Amino acid sequence: MAGRALKYIGFLALIALPLVAALLLMSRKPAGLSFRPVPFAELPGWGTDNLMEALPALRKSCDSMKRQPAKRGLPGAAIGGTMGDWAEVCTHILSAGPDDDLRSFFESAFQPLEVSLGGETKGMFTGYYETLLRGSENQSIRYHVPLHVKPPELVSVDLGSFRADLRGRRIAGKVQGDKLVPYYDREAITSGAIDGRDLELLWVDDPVDAFFLHIQGSGRVIMDDGRLVRVGYASQNGHAYTAIGRQLIAEGEVPRTKMSMQAIRSWLDDNPDRAEELLNTNASYVFFRLLEEGDGPFGSANVALTAGRSLAVDRNHLSLHVPVWLSASYPDPSDREAEPLPLNRLMVAQDTGGAIRGEIRGDVFWGFGEEAEEIAGRMANRGRYWIMLPKPLAARLLEDRAGG
Repeated sequence: MAGRALKYIGFLALIALPLVAALLLMSRKPAGLSFRPVPFAELPGWGTDNLMEALPALRKSCDSMKRQPAKRGLPGAAIGGTMGDWAEVCTHILSAGPDDDLRSFFESAFQPLEVSLGGETKGMFTGYYETLLRGSENQSIRYHVPLHVKPPELVSVDLGSFRADLRGRRIAGKVQGDKLVPYYDREAITSGAIDGRDLELLWVDDPVDAFFLHIQGSGRVIMDDGRLVRVGYASQNGHAYTAIGRQLIAEGEVPRTKMSMQAIRSWLDDNPDRAEELLNTNASYVFFRLLEEGDGPFGSANVALTAGRSLAVDRNHLSLHVPVWLSASYPDPSDREAEPLPLNRLMVAQDTGGAIRGEIRGDVFWGFGEEAEEIAGRMANRGRYWIMLPKPLAARLLEDRAGG
């Protein structure tokens, strides 16, 4: 195994430069992206949010940053600076007690920056959750849908390691000869492209449940022997995510105003003969790993997510670990006909996702359970956000933007 890994690394050295050159156009800064400093009083609901509920998420990110070299940049876009830029504020966050005034600390140490694109401040915010499946370690007539581990030949390339202006860009594939080529897509994998290689982590009983697990990225599985195990994202095949809900809208199968995860499930249940074809329009395929008992689902920032306080963002535009003030709304879990409820709270950017693309775009992690599923499945609401940077870092960012 080690020899094969070294072979792949050697080939990557040969193919990295052409890959970077081919993706040069992808690295351009989006026109109009800007950050405007605002006072905390301008943040909707700033005075009413219970900031202490966000402290666990803040601590997880700070603990991760404190263990990194000071000169290392935060994962994602460069606006988050380096780990060292966060050292002082993280020291306070990690030592904060239940009686500390977190609001006063943020007001003294952080600068909120409104995010806009060409003058537009609003974007789309959705939700995700930790799903529940039924499974077994052994394949059977009932448990016939595999969850796969990451294949050893699958290579993930962080293009930002080669060029600073490609930070946040990743591709994946497999080495073939002296080239990195695309990996199998969903249709090929579900048709048996990697069968017979002992890559099955476990087996579940429902292909639709498995598909939504791929979208959510993590879940819990009730095993046939009574155990409850947790599975989390390990890797992805490198193909772009395609929203099957958008496909149903385009084909006139579900009205745009009625689209939700629940509507997709209903359509799949009503059209079993067309279900596989629809699922395969999303070429993206996710590989999983078992999580240790007690671990929460892990986000792309490699920290356990916090329900209601962790936010998935597009790392091409935002940095992971950065606090975000979100002002949006979410569905009432108890009444599908009710007006959306206001959502004004402190979040932490701790995850990414194949469907999370855009400067003003986010995905709220709602946790586990029926209520989390109900909210996440129906959430597709307009909103806006402000990033919060330590004041010296914010001043440097604004100065750089003004000079550039």
